[in-house]
Amino acid sequence: MQAKTPKQSKTTLTDVVLPGETNSLHNLFGGELLARMDRAASIAAGRHCRHIVVTASVNHVAFNKAVPLGSVVTVEAKVSRAFKTSMEVFIDVWIEDRQSGDRTKANEGIYTFVAVDDIGKPVLVPEIIPETDLEKQRFDAALRRKQLSLLLSGKMKPIDASELRAFFK
Repeated sequence: MQAKTPKQSKTTLTDVVLPGETNSLHNLFGGELLARMDRAASIAAGRHCRHIVVTASVNHVAFNKAVPLGSVVTVEAKVSRAFKTSMEVFIDVWIEDRQSGDRTKANEGIYTFVAVDDIGKPVLVPEIIPETDLEKQRFDAALRRKQLSLLLSGKMKPIDASELRAFFK
């Protein structure tokens, strides 16, 4: 199985925010944004491993900026790290100014997907080779996030969390 780069999984979804997708303040519903992020991340994970993928967890979502009615929203997703059968996907959400074309980062999220076969059994996924500084930062941090998640869920003992030891000294 040949390793891949994050850019090989890059997925970009662009859409406009319509009235039926907004709350009382005329901003995009958080759940609608989560669904868009999940779709983009699912495509990115599938591109990386070329298998069926299922969402295992939503590890982090930051709603930093409201997304107003009529906004052009771009959701960009890339696999940030691959483990044995799972992949972490980092998602960036951008709002485009309709007049200037300037983009502002509005939100971000980190999802985990598991690759499965036709009957739902997990399958191995290719390694990822980060190229850019940002990809390398996200790659390195992914192992800490995974270990923290396993630690908090009781699936890992603190002594085994090698990437987190510095935080507990």
